[in-house]
Amino acid sequence: MDMRHRILFWMLALCLFPLTLQAQMTLPQLFQSGMVLQRGKPIPVWGKANAGEQVTITFRKKQYVTTADADGHWRINLPEQKAGGPYTMKIESASTQIELTDLLIGDVWLCSGQSNIDVTIERVYPQYTDEIDGFNNSQVRLFRVQNETNTHCTQDDIRPTSINWKPVTKQNAWSFSAVGTFLGLRMQRETGVPQGIIVNSWGGTPIEAWISADSLQQDYPLLVERTKLYQSDDYVKAQQQANQLADQRWNELLDANDPGIQQHFAELSYDDSAWQTVEQFSTDWAKKNGRGIVGSIWLRQHITIDKAHAGKPARLLLGTLFDADRTFLNGKEIGRTYYQYPPRRYDIPEGMLREGDNVITIRFINKYGIAHFIPEKPYLLAFGDDRMSQNPMPQDVLPLSTQWLHHAGADMPPCPSGDVSLQNLPTTLYNAVVHPLAPYALAGVVWYQGESNTGNPAPYGDYLQKLMGNWRTLWNEPQLPFVIVQLANHDGRQQTGSPTPLTPQTEPTNSGWAALREQQHRVAGSDPNAALACLIDLGETVDIHPLRKKEAAERIGRCLDQLVFHKKVLLSPEVVKAEVKGSTVVLTFDQPLLSGEILCVELAGKDYRFQNAKATAEGTKLTISSDIPVPLHVRYAWKDNPLRANLRGINGLPAVPFERKL
Repeated sequence: MDMRHRILFWMLALCLFPLTLQAQMTLPQLFQSGMVLQRGKPIPVWGKANAGEQVTITFRKKQYVTTADADGHWRINLPEQKAGGPYTMKIESASTQIELTDLLIGDVWLCSGQSNIDVTIERVYPQYTDEIDGFNNSQVRLFRVQNETNTHCTQDDIRPTSINWKPVTKQNAWSFSAVGTFLGLRMQRETGVPQGIIVNSWGGTPIEAWISADSLQQDYPLLVERTKLYQSDDYVKAQQQANQLADQRWNELLDANDPGIQQHFAELSYDDSAWQTVEQFSTDWAKKNGRGIVGSIWLRQHITIDKAHAGKPARLLLGTLFDADRTFLNGKEIGRTYYQYPPRRYDIPEGMLREGDNVITIRFINKYGIAHFIPEKPYLLAFGDDRMSQNPMPQDVLPLSTQWLHHAGADMPPCPSGDVSLQNLPTTLYNAVVHPLAPYALAGVVWYQGESNTGNPAPYGDYLQKLMGNWRTLWNEPQLPFVIVQLANHDGRQQTGSPTPLTPQTEPTNSGWAALREQQHRVAGSDPNAALACLIDLGETVDIHPLRKKEAAERIGRCLDQLVFHKKVLLSPEVVKAEVKGSTVVLTFDQPLLSGEILCVELAGKDYRFQNAKATAEGTKLTISSDIPVPLHVRYAWKDNPLRANLRGINGLPAVPFERKL
């Protein structure tokens, strides 16, 4: 190339250079076809473009124009809209044209928290089989925020997600929040307008992870400093790799040392005649020298299948197991689960069950605690078209025996690990998955979280107030409604990895779960833009993830009816007045109560030592008596799992657990 051609080449390159720098205009992940926009409020639409680039939105035959700032950010607030749709929105700039279709205007709810928001439609399917089979409502749209953390700073956007404003069908909702789905359907039925459900949750996370650093810094500076320890990406990556390698090596040694692998314990033809018979709900078989066995344990059970059911597809229900398992039928694996909480529902394909003798084999794998079966769960083999339901036909159910054949597996040392669960660190979820959602217009927030804070409930009320103030500031809505979902009843002893007696607690006791419920109660009661959804009768003793999510969604919906739409609905009964008459206490509630003797009521004097008290409900009054001469404190349902609590309003809803100074 001669000099003249070189000069022409570089002149042309310089002319084209600015074009290579020109970026495409982009929208946040929330803005996609099928989305629901909030009625009755200005609708923020925002994104990124080239600095100084003009952006035009065309919506419902009107145009709105703005210019990207020096950092490339732009935002247009569309005027308030009435419910309706579907509509089309066009967003245009010099570099990009985007068209969003099938947009609806209605109510948008942000559902956030930990695993009880996470629990999917698939998990609760046996509770509501017919209803879920019939899901088909295009007026309710589902959006799932993809889990992500950030220890460094706030993000501008979330990651792409597979559930992005999908209409409610069985398939679309299958892996979506059950609470969110049922809430959307309930609110659409009640209001008659489209509903958008944004679910932003992560199982096991503490409330601190969802609060900004600025909100925590003044009162809890060490929490913020704790997260800074993990701002070294190299350290986090190295620790994660080390944990992964340790886990991989642990499992390799487990398999190498496990006689069940070498001797094929799972095979139908294996001779188990010398195996010991053990009782399912005893834990002696899972211990050695008085301690839980770390490693593997094998259990087998023979089942006889009659001619009518041989070869038919079936579903094996193994309740819930602690901790991990691999389960086999006649030597072939039919399912595995890696941790304690999911119900074991293992499908058996057609042709696998033979007439006569068959064998189920479970390989328990435990890295801590004591291997065990969770009581009060179904253990059976179900046949027939309704085998997926909660109550299959009796003739198609084969209950399993509680007697199992037992053989030791491999004893192992504990698996080494270092905690790099970034989602459990303060501020990391606020940074990554809360900050990017604002200012998407919302009707309100549902906050269902707290199980991970029951070990230290004292600061929870302050954390919750900070979270609500933090999010309201972020959305620039000082009155943004919050429904606080109070923790359901559950025996917190079940979280230890050790089976414990499930005898209901009847005597007064300290309870982290009750203390945290009271924190939730007080925050909701002190905030005019918050309401409390009481679930104290919807939990399960042995399962931290109760399945009655439709009923939970109904109670959340009643709170929204009152809080957002100002309907005159009765929620759970609340104390509005307390009187002390000698040794008798009279509490007045905000509504009439179901009459009768009331259990789980306790009184204490100046020594703050509570004792059970006699209580009777009549009208709006609860009259309480004990042998304490001067009662100074009263509380109700103050237990992790107050199964005997029976105080209800005339609407049938349970009274809110409480503690009150007299």
